[in-house]
Amino acid sequence: QVQLVESGGGLVQPGGSLRLSCVASGSRFNAYIMAWYRQAPGKQREWVARLTIGDNTYYADSVKGRFTISRDNAKNTVYLQMNSLKPEDTAVYYCNTMIKATAYWGQGTQVTVSS
Repeated sequence: QVQLVESGGGLVQPGGSLRLSCVASGSRFNAYIMAWYRQAPGKQREWVARLTIGDNTYYADSVKGRFTISRDNAKNTVYLQMNSLKPEDTAVYYCNTMIKATAYWGQGTQVTVSS
């Protein structure tokens, strides 16, 4: 069983930045592939970014060049640095990992980009 707890969301103006954090339970965090997803009102949940065990990173086209996923294994934490935020980035952001074909999700953190 893995628990994921996100934080760092909030209200930010267009062009601003936020850094989301996700703390994971468990002693094998360095073996987890971690990802961020988001869900905007009335839309399906969509994948945003992924970080592999070897620290390879992958991004959705909509966030490439603006968002950065990273991890601190000593703190069991994965981050999502979001720059140049746009109103269309408004969504609930979820942390995710897959272990033995089971998906684990955090409770989500709201990000609102508005002037």
